[in-house]
Amino acid sequence: MAWAPERRAGRDRRPPRDHAVTTALGRRLRQPDGREAVRRALWVTLAGCTGFYACTYGLDDAVMGLYAIFGCLPLVMFTRLPGGVAQRTRTLLAALPPALLLVTAGSLLAVRDWSAACGMLVVGFAVSFGSVGGPRLAALSIAFQLFYVLPCFPPYAPQDLDSRLAGLTIGFLLTVLVDHLLPAPPPAVPYRLRLAGATAAVAECCAGTADGPERDDGRAAADLALDAARPSRIPPEERPTSPSARDRALNHTRAAVRHVRDQLERLPGPGPRLRHPEAAELLRRTAEALRPVAAGLRGGEPPPPADGLHRHLTSFDAVRARELPRASAHRLRQDAVVRAAAEGAQLATTASRIALGARPGTGSAHPGEPFRYAAAPTPLLWWWRLRGHLTPRSVHLQNAVRLALALAAARLIAGGLGLEHGFWVLLATLSLMRTSAADTRTALRPAFAGTAAGAGAAALLLLAVGDVPPFYAAVLPLVLLVAFTAGPLLGPAWLQAAFTLVLVLMFSQLASPDWRLSAVRLLDVLIGGTIGALTGLLAWPRGGRGELRRTLADVLVEGAAVCRTVTGLLCGRPAPVDPLRPARRAVLLAEASYCQYQTERMGERGVDPPWEAALVAGYRMLRGGELMLIRHRERADGEALPGDAAAELTALAERVTADCLRAADALRRNAATPEPAPDTAAAAPDAYHADDSGTLRCAARRAAVTDAERVLLTVDAEAWLTGVAQDVARLRTPEPA
Repeated sequence: MAWAPERRAGRDRRPPRDHAVTTALGRRLRQPDGREAVRRALWVTLAGCTGFYACTYGLDDAVMGLYAIFGCLPLVMFTRLPGGVAQRTRTLLAALPPALLLVTAGSLLAVRDWSAACGMLVVGFAVSFGSVGGPRLAALSIAFQLFYVLPCFPPYAPQDLDSRLAGLTIGFLLTVLVDHLLPAPPPAVPYRLRLAGATAAVAECCAGTADGPERDDGRAAADLALDAARPSRIPPEERPTSPSARDRALNHTRAAVRHVRDQLERLPGPGPRLRHPEAAELLRRTAEALRPVAAGLRGGEPPPPADGLHRHLTSFDAVRARELPRASAHRLRQDAVVRAAAEGAQLATTASRIALGARPGTGSAHPGEPFRYAAAPTPLLWWWRLRGHLTPRSVHLQNAVRLALALAAARLIAGGLGLEHGFWVLLATLSLMRTSAADTRTALRPAFAGTAAGAGAAALLLLAVGDVPPFYAAVLPLVLLVAFTAGPLLGPAWLQAAFTLVLVLMFSQLASPDWRLSAVRLLDVLIGGTIGALTGLLAWPRGGRGELRRTLADVLVEGAAVCRTVTGLLCGRPAPVDPLRPARRAVLLAEASYCQYQTERMGERGVDPPWEAALVAGYRMLRGGELMLIRHRERADGEALPGDAAAELTALAERVTADCLRAADALRRNAATPEPAPDTAAAAPDAYHADDSGTLRCAARRAAVTDAERVLLTVDAEAWLTGVAQDVARLRTPEPA
C-alpha cells in the first residue's frame, strides 16, 4: 500500500485555474444553453462582420459599417424572440420600420444635449412600457433603446442619415438571412402544450376522484402539471402575456382548469368514493369534457363545444331539485362543489376554443361577460392592457419610469462632460440596470471587474500592435466568435470583458487606434453603472418584491368587494355593470409583480408570506364570481332570493369579506400571519363547516316552499364563499422561501 499516500496527494492537488475554467466551459458547451451560445456567437459574427466589412471597406462608408454591425448585435445578443425561424423573421422585419424611425429621431435630436435627453426620456419610457404588449416587444426593448441611443450623440450629422438608415437595414437583413442559414435550434415547448398537460392531468384527477381508491395519485400529478403551466415557471419569451384574444384565452383556460382542481380539493380525497352516484357521474362527465380540451391544445384545433356536459349539468340540477327536501348539509355543499367543477370545465372549453381560433357562437360585448375580449377589436384589447398598467402599482410602469430617468440623466451627464464615446455610458446604464437596487448593485461588481480586465487586455494589444487596422480587422471575427461563445457561459464578468475587447477592436478600425480608448471604455462603464445604481436607489428600489406585497393585498381587498357585490346582486341589491373589473385589474398587476419577483435576486429572506396562496384565493374569487354572474343572468325570472336566505347569505359574505380584509392588512403590514378575528371561531376554517352553515339550514327549510332553482343558487353561492374562506385561511401558514 505504499502507493496510497502518493495517489491521495495527487488527488488533493487542485488543477490550475485556467484548466478549471476550460473544464467548466467544456461542460457548459455540451448543455443546451452552450449550444445556443455557440449558435448566437456564429450568428452575430457572420451577420455583423459581413455587414461591417462590406460597408466599411467595400463601400468605403464607415458610418454605414458601424450601423450595419449595430443593427445586428443587439438583435442577436440582447433579444430572445419567441417561436421558430419563420416567426422570428416576421418579427424582425416588422421591427425594421420602428428601428429606422428611432435612428432618424436620434440623429435629428442630437443637435442639442437637452433635446437628445428629452427624446431619450420619451423613447426610454415608451419602449420600456411597451413591454406590456407581450414577449416580442419586451424582447426587442433593449435593441430599440440602442437604435435611438447610438445616433443621439455628437457629431450632429444629419447628412449621414442615409448611411445610417442603409447600414441599419443591411444589419437587419443579414440578421434574418444568417438565422435561416444556421442550423435551427431545438424548438421551445409552446405554452399551449404545457397547458394541455395540465388539463389532461386535471381530467384524470376528476376521474380518479369519482372512481375512488384505484386512482390515488391523480391529485399530486395535477398539482405538478398546473405548477409547470404557471407563467412564472415559463421562459419570458414563451409566456402568453400579450393583449391578444389568443393569449388572454390561454390564461383564461389555465384559470378555469385551476378552478376545477381547486374544487376537487374540497371533495373526499383518494380512498372513499363519492357517496352519491349522480355527483360521481358528473365528475366523470367533467373529465370527459376536459380531455378534448387537452387534445385540442396539443393538436392546435379547437375542441368541440361542451354541449354534452351542459346537458348533464341540467340533469344533475333536476336530481338536486328532486332530492332537495331530503338532502343533508354535507350533500348540499358537496353537490354544489361538484357542479362548480363542471362549470369550470365549461369555461375551460370555451376559453380554449377562443385560444385556438374559434369564437363563441353568441359572443356578447356586454362589459360583464367573461369572454368579452373574444369579440373586441385588437386596438381595444391593447387599450385595455395599457390602461390596466397605467398606475404606480404596476411594475411595468415603474420599470419604464426608472429606466427613462436613468437614460435621460446619463445622456445629460455624458453630453455635459463631453465624454468621448458617450454612447458607452448609456449602453452601460441600459445593460446593467435591473428591476431592483439590490440586483443592480450585484450586477455592478462583475461588470466593473470584467470591464477593467477587458480594457487592460485591449490596452496591451493596442500598445503591442499599434496603428495596424488590418490586424484588428483580421482578429475581430475570431474575438467575436470566442468572446460571445464563452462570455454568456462563464458569467457576467467574462461577458463584460469580451464585450469591451470587441468594442475596442471595432472602433480601432474606424479611427486611429490609441491605448487610451480602453481607459475611455472603463470610465464610461463606471459612470453609466453608477447612474443606473443611483437611479435604482431613488426609484422603487425594492423592485417586484416591494410591489408584490401591495398588489396581493389589493387582490384580497378587491376580491372581498367581489364577494360582497356579487352576493348583493343575487339578493336583489344593485351592482356595477361589471363588478369583477377591479378584481381583474388587481390580479393582472399582482401576476406581473410575481413574475418579475421570480426573476430577481432572492437573497437571504427567511420565510416569505404565502404569495401563491394569495393569488389562488384571488383566482377563486374571480372564477366563482364569474360563474355566479352567469347563473344570475341565465335565470328566467330574475327574482331576488327569499328574505331569510338573502340575510343568511349576506351575513356569510360579510364574514368572508372580513377574513379577506384581515389577510390583506396582514400582508400590507408584513405580518407573518393575519391577526385573529375578534370572534376566534370566525377566523378558523371549521367555522364554515357544512353542519354549522346557516345558509344551508335556511335552504333546507325553504326546500318545500320556494322554487328549487332559487334555493340551489343559494347553496352554490354558499359553496363559493366558503371556498374563498378556506383559501384565505391558508394564508395564515407561511410558505418556506
